[in-house]
Amino acid sequence: MKRGAILLDTCACIWIMNDEWMRAEAVEAVDEASDRGEKVFVSPITALEIGTSARKRRFRSPHAPQRWLELLLARPQIALAQMSAELLLESAFLPGLIETDPADRIIAATARQYGFTVMTRDRSLLDYGREGYLSVLEC
Repeated sequence: MKRGAILLDTCACIWIMNDEWMRAEAVEAVDEASDRGEKVFVSPITALEIGTSARKRRFRSPHAPQRWLELLLARPQIALAQMSAELLLESAFLPGLIETDPADRIIAATARQYGFTVMTRDRSLLDYGREGYLSVLEC
């Protein structure tokens, strides 16, 4: 499947914000997009996932979730993807077999609607990509 603009899964956002190790191919893809002046996208559902993680005391950051999100979105190469009611509805009717996690389904639907490549380590999204329903890049 052809690689489109990058959509960061929440796990990729966390690794980027924490300067954690990512695969060379993933780092190159972000660098190349930046060199071309292209944005790297984040789904609004990431805000919910970060908030939920913080509520469950699983969020590890020196910043409060709101500040963390502000800092992520303030990066010049990062942009927030659009999320319409139609996209949310589409996430309920994705083809093939995909995880029932609503956030994963919304990220997949966003990528499919806009032609994005999802950067993730999430097994269910990677498997969905291997089935040919989604462009994915393991990070």
